[in-house]
Amino acid sequence: MASTSSGSYEPSPASTAPSSTTSDISTKDAHAASEKPPDDTSKLRMFLGILRKFIGVADIASVRFSLPAQLLEPTPNLEYWNYLDQPNTFVAIGDSDDAFDRMLEVLRFWFTKDLKYVKGKPCKPYNSTLGEFFRCNWEVEDAAPSITSIRSQSQTSSAASSIKGKKTPLASRNASSATIPRLDGAAFSSEKPSKKVKVSYLTEQTSHHPPVSAFFVDCPDKGLTARGFDQLSAKFTGTSIKVTPGEHNLGIFITLAKRDNEQYQLTHPAAHLGGLLRGSLSVTVGDQCYITCTKTKIKTILHYLEEGWLGKTQNKVEGVIFKYDPEKDDKTRIRDVPDKDVLARVSGNWKEKLYFSLGPKPDAPQILLIDLTPLTVAPKLLPPTTNQLPNESLRFWSGVTEAISNRQFSRATALKQELEERQRSKAKEREDAGREWQPRFFVGAVTPLGKPELTDDGREVLRGLQEERWELRENEELGA
Repeated sequence: MASTSSGSYEPSPASTAPSSTTSDISTKDAHAASEKPPDDTSKLRMFLGILRKFIGVADIASVRFSLPAQLLEPTPNLEYWNYLDQPNTFVAIGDSDDAFDRMLEVLRFWFTKDLKYVKGKPCKPYNSTLGEFFRCNWEVEDAAPSITSIRSQSQTSSAASSIKGKKTPLASRNASSATIPRLDGAAFSSEKPSKKVKVSYLTEQTSHHPPVSAFFVDCPDKGLTARGFDQLSAKFTGTSIKVTPGEHNLGIFITLAKRDNEQYQLTHPAAHLGGLLRGSLSVTVGDQCYITCTKTKIKTILHYLEEGWLGKTQNKVEGVIFKYDPEKDDKTRIRDVPDKDVLARVSGNWKEKLYFSLGPKPDAPQILLIDLTPLTVAPKLLPPTTNQLPNESLRFWSGVTEAISNRQFSRATALKQELEERQRSKAKEREDAGREWQPRFFVGAVTPLGKPELTDDGREVLRGLQEERWELRENEELGA
């Protein structure tokens, strides 16, 4: 029977599984006394002391350095980094027969994919080791309201207001939002019958230098897949950390098999981890990103606005959805798009409510796309502890997780350093033998460009997840 994880906020039951990667350190210090955890101010002071060493370094994400356990979230990186914090918005992609509505379905998913940042505080999970992998399922109620019904409700409301011959007040222009069901796992008042579908997820650390992981999302019931490479580049400016996609991270690629393999590319904006000096960490976004579909010739530009000059976080985003020519894709800013090509405009607060309005006019009636306020990170269905392999994230880091949970920080740091040293030793063995590391579940460490492909083992893992078959043979070679 699969165990359940509540997302990124609490250790999952599987995290406490006995690990075959622990050694004498774990047995010798298993009953070590608990230590007083540092307060947030002490953590920040320690973190800043480490970061100051990297001022001027082009990419601290690629530098070998180890953080003490006190500064880490007891969560494996591969479990933490996924884009399915609200998977019911993912399974709703492709429901509409209208190409414009399908772009709105993708946008609705986009704004829910990182709820962990909307709802939680910034944190640092464990660094992934080479060959480490993570797999899980989500069971989802496929009952999200269709974009078509949301639009028709709004148009009906607008028509009724215009018949009265009165100027529509702001409250009335947004009135249709009250009838849109919340995407929080509760029952949906949707016109389509509710049914459960399964979403399966597989990710593997395919490269250590540079640190890159590949991921694949599969929902056969809806003919949906998503894939990509995760890689970050980070630079400490002295007051904040700027995080950008690495060279192998070209975004998320979503394919709709039931729409003639229509594909959407979603690129990531740059983000800043700020508040280091005032002692209150926060994530802000001040960049542009793009969602494109060459088959439908529809593109979205999203512009996340910078903080105000007084430093007050606004979390504002604005955007435009428009028709474009894939052969001449030269529109990179909202103001570059002529009104004649505009299908809709997007606006709102990316931590609260997002709206769209039809047509080019900025003052057109706004329609609620999604309200993030009531949403929470969806729980994962995890492999049973007994079926997890030694290099499976939760089992691999279980000793470190247990020590941190018990506030045995010295022991946790020692265990963590032992695992990191084991990875270095394995790398030296391969180098001496002239062997190159090959991922197990994906065909290349960083190829094909932007779009990882599954090996036979990778496809078998996803089939097993759909059928809830958790057994896997162990790896022939381990990276750590």
